[in-house]
Amino acid sequence: MGFSLCGIGFAHPGRTIFEGLDLDLPTGRFTGIIGPNGCGKTTLLDLICRHITPHQGQIQYAGRPLGDYGKRALARQIALVPQDYGINFPFTVEEVVFMGRYPHTPRFGAPSAEDVDRVVRTMADCDVLAFKDRPITSLSGGERQRVIFARALAQDAPVLVLDEATANLDVCHTLTLLDRVADLVQMERRTVIAVFQDLNLASAYSQEIVMVKAGRVVAAGPTDKVFTPQNLKRVFDVQARVAVDDFTGRLQVRYKRLNHNDQMTNDK
Repeated sequence: MGFSLCGIGFAHPGRTIFEGLDLDLPTGRFTGIIGPNGCGKTTLLDLICRHITPHQGQIQYAGRPLGDYGKRALARQIALVPQDYGINFPFTVEEVVFMGRYPHTPRFGAPSAEDVDRVVRTMADCDVLAFKDRPITSLSGGERQRVIFARALAQDAPVLVLDEATANLDVCHTLTLLDRVADLVQMERRTVIAVFQDLNLASAYSQEIVMVKAGRVVAAGPTDKVFTPQNLKRVFDVQARVAVDDFTGRLQVRYKRLNHNDQMTNDK
């Protein structure tokens, strides 16, 4: 069982984000969340990770209320790669990645040989092993993001939450890390919940898609069923063509802004 959100209400001062939101996120699947800026995507992830709590309704994970999990227990279940992670203390890259192992390490205990092996392999997978002794404050934005990605993978949680996690990465590292995550879903039945701004990355990697607009779910389900020109028009106000690309073998979208007449038709 994955996440089940029932009757969720949440508001910031003076602004309602969600009201009566119902959503099921399946386990063992790669679910992409897309929608316009400010529609509630990151707030949805914050609710799932219990960084914030709903004002109304309940969230369940694996058949239990999310609030029943202690912080350490929840950290063993859910790992997060945020879009912006501020670290102002000059921890080394290796120290930051080791932070992902803390939920598995006994209190006051030293990392085990398994922890060390996991951290080294994860740093290699994320292409940060070569500068493991450098302070994270000395890295570029893309290098730092790969370190945070490595920390989350080292956490070895069954759920991986990605909040625009590849926004600062070059195309090669973006594809490498998303391929790695997709392999975890395929081979280990991990659950991935990822917010995307890039529609083509979302369509290429997501098995499930949730489309959000103005704090409500417009469509949710298998990508090939939900990722349609009609839904993209409803959510983003664009004209789109969706098809499997001959070169990549993956679902891809081409789009353009609606012209004035199309917008008037869309508004009726």
